[in-house]
Amino acid sequence: MALIVQKYGGTSVGTVERIQAVAQRVKTTVEAGNSVVVVVSAMGKTTDGLVKLANELTDRPSRREMDMLLSTGEQISIALLSMALHQLGQDAISLTGAQVGIVTEAEHTRARILEIAPDRVKRHLEEGKVVVVAGFQGISQTSDLEITTLGRGGSDTSAVALAAALQADCCEIYTDVPGILTTDPRLVPEAQLMAEITCDEMLELASLGAKVLHPRAVEIARNYGVLLVVRSSWTDEPGTRVVAPNPQPRPLTGLEIAQPVDAVEFDTDQAKVALLRIPDRPGIAGRLFGEIADQSLNVDLIIQSIHEGNTNDIAFTVVQKNLTKAEAVAAAIAPALRDNPLDTSQAEVMIDNRMAKVSIAGAGMIGRPGVAARMFSTLAAAGINIQMISTSEVKVSCTVDVADCDRAIAVLCEAFEVSSSPVISAAKAAAAEDAVPVVRGAALDLKQARLAIRHVPDRPGMAAHVFQLLADRGISVDMIIQSQRCRLVDGLATRDIAFTVAQADAVLAKETLDAVAPQLGCGEIVVDDAIAKVSVVGIGMIQAPGVAARMFKALAAQGINLQMIATSEIKISCVVGEADGVRALQAVHAAFDLAGSQKIVVPA
Repeated sequence: MALIVQKYGGTSVGTVERIQAVAQRVKTTVEAGNSVVVVVSAMGKTTDGLVKLANELTDRPSRREMDMLLSTGEQISIALLSMALHQLGQDAISLTGAQVGIVTEAEHTRARILEIAPDRVKRHLEEGKVVVVAGFQGISQTSDLEITTLGRGGSDTSAVALAAALQADCCEIYTDVPGILTTDPRLVPEAQLMAEITCDEMLELASLGAKVLHPRAVEIARNYGVLLVVRSSWTDEPGTRVVAPNPQPRPLTGLEIAQPVDAVEFDTDQAKVALLRIPDRPGIAGRLFGEIADQSLNVDLIIQSIHEGNTNDIAFTVVQKNLTKAEAVAAAIAPALRDNPLDTSQAEVMIDNRMAKVSIAGAGMIGRPGVAARMFSTLAAAGINIQMISTSEVKVSCTVDVADCDRAIAVLCEAFEVSSSPVISAAKAAAAEDAVPVVRGAALDLKQARLAIRHVPDRPGMAAHVFQLLADRGISVDMIIQSQRCRLVDGLATRDIAFTVAQADAVLAKETLDAVAPQLGCGEIVVDDAIAKVSVVGIGMIQAPGVAARMFKALAAQGINLQMIATSEIKISCVVGEADGVRALQAVHAAFDLAGSQKIVVPA
């Protein structure tokens, strides 16, 4: 007999008829010999209606009272679903988050789960009851026992946390769509259903805006080895399995306040090739990496910095044994990239075989401003200068001088209290499977803005200072790019740093940096909110040369210019003009043959 946690969203329980349909599905699951815990959201637009009521009374409602108000929505759902189960002859009991023992921080409207005491749930399950739980809510650890809500993605988070605490066989997330799709079907009608995806891939896609699962829920599943299954509320199709690695044993205390970093990685078998002052026009990156792929050379980090004038820089890393070939390709292609073949000042090739890559990895860094800044500060305090930076939702990588590698590993392990790397092998093992697709899905984010800081002094600690200032203001940074070219300004070597933030944070980020730019010795802060970020994600690209080239060529064929490029092991992201965003997503989705024959309809 299996223990299954099922979660139903607001539309799934939006009417009496839908509640009855959910009750029938739950009863069928029980009749198949399973024990069932059901987590439900508020009915339909109930939460929106409650927020509207509050706003009609005051434009600044108390966060505590909002939690008291909003938590009632789920209590309606659990009571009605329990009644529907009783009507079908199935014994059931409804419980609030507090009654289930979901203990949270005392942070109203955005609490994280600290622990779950599942004894009462287990007792009711042993009595043969279905336990119907209010998602999205808990109770504070303080003596006042305050009702708290978990914020965005709260019901998903409740369900997966309960599955972890109960050691459930799986957690089924029921939603409007048949599972996880290769991209947003409203933008790409040819999007198809995935049968399976890893937690690492899902974390990247969820953080890029795929709304079927919230990153917080995926993070818990990854940390505690919970199998997730995303299914449609309206059909019996099997949906998509989100597969977690086998985790190291970890306590359930501090469940959602886990260490943000669970691994420090390094690679000393890397060398960098940089092309400086190449023309800023569509097709350049596609041509370069097409030639690299033709030589069967696998590329790790790729960084394209923001343009200056009509040129920009592209840098990439390869394993040491491939450096000679990669340098030869770059040297051969550089003259052909010049706008004026007689201008020998353009398209310089620069190599560095005295570098190492150090990375921090962990699902816990999502939504926690300051993790990257802490890494940079730690390296700066050790006198280690950062040469390249590349970020993803679950990893931050820096290249440093190879002589500094051992020291970098030691100080990072100490700073993040890491003594082992419990989940690193999972991604590598998944990538080695023959059946794993090179690219699993594509995503588009139209809600980011780019900031560029010109002429940042090139010395240890500058990146740390900049990003700590932003973290202190609660601003999460996404892509971070540090230019390859050093420019002399008043005799001082400087580099540009560019990064992306949520559009809603752009003004605050600029104000924060404008206030300190003079004392840091930086140049102007430039903001562009008319950008889009298009990304492809896939565990299989770890082993497959040419993925970047394929993506860049597809964008070039549409005449789309790349403004920034950043990569991780399993993701490639490009910043393009906002007007080109949807076309860019459609182009890369087609380029990797992600289209399906069946049209997926998403309810309005």
